[in-house]
Amino acid sequence: MKQVLMCIKARVRRTTEIRIMRKTFNESLSIVALGCSALLFSVAGCSRAPEAPPKQVQINADDKMKFDVTAFEATPGQKISVTLKNVGTTPKFSMGHNFVMLDRNTNVQTFLDAASMQASHDYVPPDAKGVLAHTKLLGPSETETVTFNAPYVPGDYIYLCSFPGHYSQGTKGVMTVK
Repeated sequence: MKQVLMCIKARVRRTTEIRIMRKTFNESLSIVALGCSALLFSVAGCSRAPEAPPKQVQINADDKMKFDVTAFEATPGQKISVTLKNVGTTPKFSMGHNFVMLDRNTNVQTFLDAASMQASHDYVPPDAKGVLAHTKLLGPSETETVTFNAPYVPGDYIYLCSFPGHYSQGTKGVMTVK
């Protein structure tokens, strides 16, 4: 009889242990599932919003050393796509054009002085600080597009052609970030 009682107690204890293990397992499974759901929602919540297409700016440069677009506006951080076209007919070695967007704190004359010695780099010094974006030097009927993000700091940003003498003749403009 004593053995029967011990057997019944062992069976009850084992059944109770199994119930506790099942309950613990189910609770653990619920916590893991909740954690996975939270992780999934946080990853989905951090995904990037679709990017807006860049603002398109078409600028023509001619043999009269002028840009046909001398001003445009942008919002802070906005993606800008500038297409420069040389609509002139004079050969590149004497009337090439490029587009150079400068940071608002860049001293234009200091940049132009350095650029004038850089014909082999399309008149853009490779180590120039303050250049936000630039195209190569274009000859007649050539076109190039450069894409960049507008600065986050509001203000006026000068863009220019750095071919010697062009800036002083009017191959320049201003991007206003506001």
